[in-house]
Amino acid sequence: MIAHKSGSLTFFTPETIDGASAQFFDTGISAGFPSPAEDFTENRLSLDDELVKNKEATFYARVSGQSMIGAGLDDNDLLVIDRSLEPINNKIAVCFLDGEFTVKRLRVDKQGIWLQPENPDYPIIKITQDNNFLIWGIVTNVIKKV
Repeated sequence: MIAHKSGSLTFFTPETIDGASAQFFDTGISAGFPSPAEDFTENRLSLDDELVKNKEATFYARVSGQSMIGAGLDDNDLLVIDRSLEPINNKIAVCFLDGEFTVKRLRVDKQGIWLQPENPDYPIIKITQDNNFLIWGIVTNVIKKV
C-alpha cells in the first residue's frame, strides 16, 4: 500500500497482489460452545473481493482520535472508504473541513448539514457557507486489531 498523511487521517491506496488470499472456513465459528467442525470445507477468501466494491474509488485511512468511538471506530482502526457512494443522512463519511480531514456521521436535513461525532466529549459541527467543506467518501468497513 502507498501511504499519504493528511491531518488526523493517514490514507492508503489499495494494492492488489495476485494470489493474495487467505484460508476461509465457511462453517461459522461459534462464539458460544465449540461445535464439531469435521465436515468443514476449505475455500480461499480475498479481502479485496469482500471489502472493495469499486476498486478505482476505494481508499483506506487510519483513524486518529476518539471522536467516533460510539460508532465502533477506535484510534488506529483502518477504514475502507468508497468515494463513489452518495453521501446521505446517517452515513459515516470522511470529510475535508477547513484544511483537515475528519471522519464523522452525516446529519442532513432541510436546515443544513452537521457532522456528528459519536463521543459526547466532542461537539457537533454545523457546516456553514464560511466552511471549506467537501464530503470526500463514505466509510463502508472498518478493520480492527484485536
